[in-house]
Amino acid sequence: MLKEFKDFAMRGNVVDMAVGIIIGAAFGKIVSSLVSDVLMPPIGVVMGSVSFSDLHVALGEGEGAATLNYGMFIDQVINFLIVALAVFFLIKAINSLKKKEEEKPAEPPKPSAEETLLTEIRDLLAKN
Repeated sequence: MLKEFKDFAMRGNVVDMAVGIIIGAAFGKIVSSLVSDVLMPPIGVVMGSVSFSDLHVALGEGEGAATLNYGMFIDQVINFLIVALAVFFLIKAINSLKKKEEEKPAEPPKPSAEETLLTEIRDLLAKN
């Protein structure tokens, strides 16, 4: 069972997937910072100096009342849209590179030594 697990874990697809997940997590943190630290402050200023993360509705009265934090939800929606847009452009670039590779005309295969010899004999016979 240990050998089977090792074979599974060391397959190229699993390793590639693990690398993708790690890079994706780091990319998600970068996008979160972009949204919360770069994009949302100017949007908040335009909307009247409101920080989206502070937007909420109190569901009860008093200091310990539950709140509905719709501002944080707005932050996460913007996060998702930016990540989705970045992934879209990445996939589009990869597909365009694949398409260029497919469009390259394949070099015709060289004739075998036998075909070359037969061609030379044909040409000599045609001369005579």
